[in-house]
Amino acid sequence: MLRKIWPTPFGVKKGDIVSLIVHGLIFLIVCGVVGWLIGVLANIPLVGWIFGIIGGLMEAYSVIGLILCILKFFGVVS
Repeated sequence: MLRKIWPTPFGVKKGDIVSLIVHGLIFLIVCGVVGWLIGVLANIPLVGWIFGIIGGLMEAYSVIGLILCILKFFGVVS
């Protein structure tokens, strides 16, 4: 089930630092750009709270994805 929700971390190979850095950067860049866009949209008065909630969920998704990348690197998650 984790592979369906977070497919990117499972591309990290055990002990391969390059794949860990590449997948980590993918998470950071994509979530940074989307987070910036959500931050801009959160300033809209009537619907800003919806984008605030979406931003919080996106942040949680990226943190869990980065943790899964690290766990996959060390071989804890297969």
